[in-house]
Amino acid sequence: MEKDKTDRRVRKTKARLLESLMTLMQEKDIKDISVKELSDLADINRGTFYLHYRDVYDMLSQVEDAIFQEFNEILDKNFAPDNEAALYSVLEDIFTFLDNNRLIGRTLLGPHGDLAFVNRMKELVKLRLLCLQDADMPASPDFDYYYAFITSGCIGLIQSWMNGENPEPPARIAALVEKMILQGLTPMFPAPMRA
Repeated sequence: MEKDKTDRRVRKTKARLLESLMTLMQEKDIKDISVKELSDLADINRGTFYLHYRDVYDMLSQVEDAIFQEFNEILDKNFAPDNEAALYSVLEDIFTFLDNNRLIGRTLLGPHGDLAFVNRMKELVKLRLLCLQDADMPASPDFDYYYAFITSGCIGLIQSWMNGENPEPPARIAALVEKMILQGLTPMFPAPMRA
């Protein structure tokens, strides 16, 4: 029972620190955040911070690793060999995950976020997509261009969605992204009529 109480306190402390770090990162770069400032905002002493992390960079790294692991598990589930990965299903899981981690996502994709982390996530998705390629049918020579176009568009859409005052439900955004990926800009800008 005592261990349970301790674990609960540790989880609460880490949650307060995480919320405080994300709040500060919405205003400034990680290099400009001190342990003292973070601890003060979280209303804990610095010694408690150092029980869990070496410094703010270590904390951010641990947060990013946990998010990356969770995201990887979503992809493992959707891209399992015995699972026919339907685009909508993958997208719905990803947007539900982002919705559940809205503050972290908004912060890491924001102006003071970590571009290296975003690139790490993009590379993970790219590798998963390349694994889906049929051995007899190699990837299109234009794959990198398509992938860059789609991921950059998706990141912009995610930023817009996560920063919205009344964000749409994940299922609605997943359906919209699926439509954009499969139909391109055609619904918005129909092809001109030909004579």
